[in-house]
Amino acid sequence: MNFAKKIETQNLNLFYGDFHALQDVNIEIPDRSVTAIIGPSGCGKSTLLRCFNRMNDLTENIRVEGKILLDGRDIMHPETDLIFLRRNVGMVFQRPNVFDLSIYENLRFGLRIHRMLKNKDEIMAAIQNGLEHVGLWSTLRDKLKKNARTLTLEQQQRLCIARVLILKPQVVLLDEPCSALDPIATLKIEELLRVLCKEYSMVIVTHNMQQAARVSDYAGFLYLGKLIEFGQTNQVFTNPREKLTENYITGHFG
Repeated sequence: MNFAKKIETQNLNLFYGDFHALQDVNIEIPDRSVTAIIGPSGCGKSTLLRCFNRMNDLTENIRVEGKILLDGRDIMHPETDLIFLRRNVGMVFQRPNVFDLSIYENLRFGLRIHRMLKNKDEIMAAIQNGLEHVGLWSTLRDKLKKNARTLTLEQQQRLCIARVLILKPQVVLLDEPCSALDPIATLKIEELLRVLCKEYSMVIVTHNMQQAARVSDYAGFLYLGKLIEFGQTNQVFTNPREKLTENYITGHFG
């Protein structure tokens, strides 16, 4: 496939103790697009996603082999700055994880932790820019002192995405970002992802194949820790190369 690579894994293996969770995964994540990772529960989708910003390092008894390249640099190198990596490769989780703070403080939190901006005007400009990116500025501009937990779930998830974008990442990882949302809110988040992918490389883990078909440019099918197939979403869904992919997509298992 002819595209600019943002992330690449080479013979990636991951073990939880004796359990071989990811097996020789070789994948290329394109720049400025949405890549969906699909597969049944427990197949390693979230584990693979967390490899891209080394969140798995926070779990005990993990062993990783192989290479994970971000813009050609191996992030598994022992001298990798993990704080910088996780700022550069942001993550949005299943349920909106807003803090029990004001909307303003939620958005300022990452800037403060990473010591990125100190000037109040610059902080406010960054917050406005982040909220504009997720379509919330006009709604929340006069409510920044309000507790973030009073927002709807959809607004909370948009806020979490804005909190990531404010740190100016290159990659945004989304782990089942719509699983707690109703269908209307889900469609709004999907529309947002289609807009954001013009500026960011986005990787979404989803068990919802309709969502993957709607929102992604590329799709990878993971099964029992192995990457069975990867390609343009339309090809994977309408003309899969592997029988196992076809069986999963047509509902024979999963």
